[in-house]
Amino acid sequence: MKLHVKLLGGATALATFFVPSDGWASSHREAPFITKNPKVDGTDVYAFNSYQPGRDGYVTLLANYIPFQDPTGGPNFFTMDPDALYEIHIDNNGDAKEDITFQFDFAQMLANGSGITLPVGPAGDTQNVAVPYIAIAPISATEDTGQNLFETYTVNVVHGDRRTGKSQSIAAVAGGTTFRKPLDNIGLKTIPDYDTYAAAFIYDVTIPGCTPPNGTNARLFVGQRKESFSVNVGQIFDLFNLQPSGTGGNVANILGAQFQGFDDLVSKNITTLALEVPASCLTTDAQHPTIGVWSTASVRQARVINPTPTFDNPTREGGPWAQISRLGNPLINEVIIGLKDKDKFNSSEPQNDKQFAVYVTNPTLPEVIELLFGGAGVRAPDLFPRADLVATFLTGIPGVNENGATGEMLRLNTSVPPTSRSAQNTLGAATCFDPANADTNAQLNLSRAGCDPAGFPNGRRPGDDVTDIEIRVAMGFLLNTTVAPSGQLPFVDGAGTNALVFEDAFPYLRSPKPGAPQVPPPGDPVPAADAGDLQ
Repeated sequence: MKLHVKLLGGATALATFFVPSDGWASSHREAPFITKNPKVDGTDVYAFNSYQPGRDGYVTLLANYIPFQDPTGGPNFFTMDPDALYEIHIDNNGDAKEDITFQFDFAQMLANGSGITLPVGPAGDTQNVAVPYIAIAPISATEDTGQNLFETYTVNVVHGDRRTGKSQSIAAVAGGTTFRKPLDNIGLKTIPDYDTYAAAFIYDVTIPGCTPPNGTNARLFVGQRKESFSVNVGQIFDLFNLQPSGTGGNVANILGAQFQGFDDLVSKNITTLALEVPASCLTTDAQHPTIGVWSTASVRQARVINPTPTFDNPTREGGPWAQISRLGNPLINEVIIGLKDKDKFNSSEPQNDKQFAVYVTNPTLPEVIELLFGGAGVRAPDLFPRADLVATFLTGIPGVNENGATGEMLRLNTSVPPTSRSAQNTLGAATCFDPANADTNAQLNLSRAGCDPAGFPNGRRPGDDVTDIEIRVAMGFLLNTTVAPSGQLPFVDGAGTNALVFEDAFPYLRSPKPGAPQVPPPGDPVPAADAGDLQ
C-alpha cells in the first residue's frame, strides 16, 4: 500500500512533526473480549537479569494485570479473580512450548469468616451488622484487626505441559505454601506507611528442584504497584490528534526528546505478580542461556450466574481452563494483530503463531503512519516480507537472543550481564546496532559506544522505552534507507521513561498511588508533586 494522504499542513516541516508510537498502553484492553474481563487482562511482562546489587545470577519476572486502576477506585478496589488461573511461562529448549510454568491461584476471605460486624442500635436491642468496607481502621504490617477482606494465593511450579506436567508447591522459607497479598493503597489514613507495609509481603521462597546460588533465596511478591508503562493514550487513539509544538495553542508531542511528560498513565496503578528466580533454574544449561517468557490468564469454560449469590459463590464455574489473556512482547496485540484476530491471539500459544505470521511479515502499522503523516514526508518501509520484524518478535535476533523457536514471546539471554540502573540506556539493545545507510542494513556491534545489550528486545526492563524502540523498528530502523527512507528518524511519543523512575531493588516497580493523599493541616502548603509523577 502506498497511499500518501496529506493530513498535515504543507508548511509542516519533517523535523517538527510527531509520529505516533505503537505504545498506546502495552497490552491494556487490547482485544474485544478481554474488555469484559478486566481482572484477567495481562498488561505488561518484564523479564531481565536482576540488577539489584548483590543479586547476580537471578532473573526477575514481572507480570502485570488489571489495567487503568484509578487509585480512588473504592470501595472494593482491585482484587484478583479467585476463579481464574494466572501463569508465567518459560520456554527453555527452543520449541515455543512451555517447559516451566509458575501458576498463581488466588482466594478471598472475609475477616472472621463472615466479615467484621459492629453493634448498632439502642442498649439492650443492638444488632451486629456487617460493615460495607474492606478496612475500618488503620492497617500496618503488624496490625490488621481493622481489615475486613483478605487475599491469599498459592504458587505452583509446573515442569512440562502446564496442564499435565509435574506440579509442585512453592513454599516460603519461613514455612507455609499460602501467601498473603497486601491491600491496595486505599489512602494514607488507612495505610500510613505503604512502602513498609507492602515490603512485609515480599517472601523468600524455595522452588522445588531449584538451588539458589551462594546461599541466597528466590523471592516472591504479589501486590498493587504504580503503573509501569508510559504512553500518551488519549491523543493517539483520537487518530493521532497531535500538533507540532506551539501551533494552534496546542503544545503537543513532537519529534524530539523522549521524555516530555505526556503520560496518561502516570496517575494509574497496576497489580504485579513478581518472581525472582536463579537463572540456572530457568535454563536447561549454560550452553543454552536464552529463555522465552510470556504470561497468560485462564478461566473455566463454563460460567453460570448464581441467582442467589453469596460472597464466596456469585457464580458457578466448571469445565477445563480456557485461556483468554496472553502477553509476551509489548504491543503485539494492540498494533500488530488485526482486529478480527485479537481474541484468537489471546487464546493461542506461541507454538501456533504461524497462523498470525502475515501480521508480522506484512505489518499495517507503518502503512497507517504513512497514511496519516505522508504529507510530512513519512514513508513506510517498502520491503516484504519483513524479516527484521520476524527476528525481533518471532525468532529472536541472531547474536543476541535467538533460541531456535519460532513464536511470539519475550526472549532473554540470561548470560548477558545486567546493566546497573544508573547506566541503563532507555533504548536498550537497539543501541547495539551501527546505523543503516543507503546500501547496508543496521549491523550488530556490541562494542558500539552506549550499547546496552541487557535491555529490550533482549528481555525487557521497567526503564526500557519500548514505545520508541518498537516504532523505530517497525518503521525500518534495522533496514537500509533505500527501502526504509524514514527508518533512521528518532521517533518518540513524548511519554518517555527511564530506569531512575523505578526502584533499584525487587520488585523494582514503585509503590502505588494512594487513593487519598495526606491532607495538610489548615495553613500548611499543599505537598509538592512526587518527582516520580513526572515520568
